[in-house]
Amino acid sequence: MTPETLAEKVLSATREAFEALGLDATVLPAQTAVERPRDPKHGDYASNIALQTAKKAGTNPRALAEKVSELLAAADGVAKVDIAGPGFLNITLDAAAAAGIAGKIVAAGAAYGTNNSMEGVYANLEFVSANPTGPIHAGGTRWAALGDALARIMRASGAKLTTEYYVNDAGAQIDHFAASLLARAKGEPTPENGYVGAYIDEIAADVLKERPDALQSEDPYEVFKTAGLDLMLKDIQATLADFGTHFDVFFSEKGMHDRGEVENAVQRLSDLGHVYEADGAVWLRTTEFGDDKDRVLKNSKGAWTYFASDCAYYLDKRERGFAKLIFMLGADHHGYVGRMQAISRAFGDEPGTMEILIGQFVNLLNNGEPVRLSKRAGTIITLNDVVEAVGVDAARYALTRYSADSTIDLDIELWTKHGNENPVYYVQYAHARTSAVLRNAAERGVDKGESYDAALLTHERESDLLKALAEFPAVVASAAELREPHRVARYAEELAGAYHRFQHDCRVLPFPDEEATDLNRARLWVVDATRTVLANALALLGVSAPERM
Repeated sequence: MTPETLAEKVLSATREAFEALGLDATVLPAQTAVERPRDPKHGDYASNIALQTAKKAGTNPRALAEKVSELLAAADGVAKVDIAGPGFLNITLDAAAAAGIAGKIVAAGAAYGTNNSMEGVYANLEFVSANPTGPIHAGGTRWAALGDALARIMRASGAKLTTEYYVNDAGAQIDHFAASLLARAKGEPTPENGYVGAYIDEIAADVLKERPDALQSEDPYEVFKTAGLDLMLKDIQATLADFGTHFDVFFSEKGMHDRGEVENAVQRLSDLGHVYEADGAVWLRTTEFGDDKDRVLKNSKGAWTYFASDCAYYLDKRERGFAKLIFMLGADHHGYVGRMQAISRAFGDEPGTMEILIGQFVNLLNNGEPVRLSKRAGTIITLNDVVEAVGVDAARYALTRYSADSTIDLDIELWTKHGNENPVYYVQYAHARTSAVLRNAAERGVDKGESYDAALLTHERESDLLKALAEFPAVVASAAELREPHRVARYAEELAGAYHRFQHDCRVLPFPDEEATDLNRARLWVVDATRTVLANALALLGVSAPERM
């Protein structure tokens, strides 16, 4: 029995109790949940539904809990229900009901953990979006892992989601980038505000390979700008692909300008009465929508600002039909939250249409000491540097293991260790152990069969592991709702721990001179279920599940 199934039984018993006691059932929630108690002595699951609803119904919580417990105890799969305190329900499942989850997991396979908690949500998730003027830095690397994991988790929870990378291919930074390439091609010093690093030399050389006549062309600057941006973007896309991060859309800022979308967006805001002119500039009255000051759309020189592009980009997404817009921004963009939310409200959208997630910095360490700057980028640590130091799996796991609002010290020594202190190794090793057990069983001719006797799985370690396995769909749904992929990583570690303890205390395969028993076969189902859930959890994080280590 899954926690969700039990929660439905609890709610059904509560409805029956309300009817039996003559209470108003309209105060009952549409759905409820059960939780694992901290102390296993208090049962398998607990519910506070009597405490939640008794006051609204005008009755005593304890009296309501007694009636609910009487009805719930008669439900299939429930062994007993105890009442604690003023009305908590402590529920114990019978062994077969609790252990039946293993069969359901094996049958579901890769689909186990998926849920419909976000069904009907049509969302756009934008992340990374580093300027195409250099390699992705460590902060962008964090979003490459977190954003991709969040996309996987939201889709697993039923959301219809499009992932997007905003290509800032217009503005002063692009001009500086092009000027830097041209200067390197000519063998001249880097211009003021220009970009440095070996990658500038590489791209300049690649432009000349593609266009040997570039320096003799009518407009060398434009050639290096266009070709250089294309090469840099391809480099970024290849780096992301190697990291396992996928984007459905690469959206061009320049293309948006070329289509006249900035003018259209400002006109829309003007028609809504939110635009005014002052000091030779065009402004959006964002203070009416909670911003700390009004923002300039067009400066006194007649040029559109980045903020005007932000307005157009927001409107473009909404006109593409997205009902939920999620932006993942770095810590240096904290000041953008107020102005971005003001854009949403200025266009007349409801609060919650836009979500802005702010991520903190990543420090790459080695034996506790900061790692030197990138050999290729010169001024920053890049995604490729992180991968080269610890590998794709460890990098993705390390970057998704912590809440986005916490700074990460990613220590190379820890994340490359082949030991239990390395979290990704600990989880992957658990999966490899499950694979080894099933492989050994096959080699010895021990078949788990088409079904198993769930009532045999009564050992404390079996019970702990089965409960952990049952929680996975709820963990995924929670991670999606709260936009917190680290919940899946931490769950995977807890599950790995439960499995390691189970295998230590519960012999799965018989000794070589013994025949396999029904208990051996039942435990093989548990092992197979664990392998499935570990693989599914790692897949949501974009991390591999090795069968041998």
